[in-house]
Amino acid sequence: MINLVTVRDVPADIFIETLAKYLKENIKELRPPEWALFVKTGCHADRPPDDPDWWYKRAASILRKLYLHGPVGVERLRTAYGGRVDLGVARKHVKKGGGSNIRKILQQLEAAGLVKKLDKKGRILTPEGQSLLDRIATKIFRRLVHERPELKKYL
Repeated sequence: MINLVTVRDVPADIFIETLAKYLKENIKELRPPEWALFVKTGCHADRPPDDPDWWYKRAASILRKLYLHGPVGVERLRTAYGGRVDLGVARKHVKKGGGSNIRKILQQLEAAGLVKKLDKKGRILTPEGQSLLDRIATKIFRRLVHERPELKKYL
């Protein structure tokens, strides 16, 4: 019997990859728009993402951030997904990430019933969204325990 496993208990990279795969295969409301393959993720980026599934990975990452830091608004997510812009000879400056892709992903997650909006506070996970993330975290933890038996003491 596994104790309550949360998103905090599994590695972030494995969790985001697994959740992105689940979102792509099972959530029909979450689909990248036609412009998603051609757009940069912010003014700090030189080129669009090379990964064709970046939309689903960003959605999974946003869900994880909502789980850990919730309620979160678009501006805080823009700050989290920003980066340093190369200005040539001048010093580098931190810029926010693009807001349109974050906003569209949040709207699609709302339509799927995983996220809801709080008045003037941002967005939070719904009970269905939190349950989904906990189930995926539990599945990942079971797989990790199977691969690395020394983790069995955390059951």
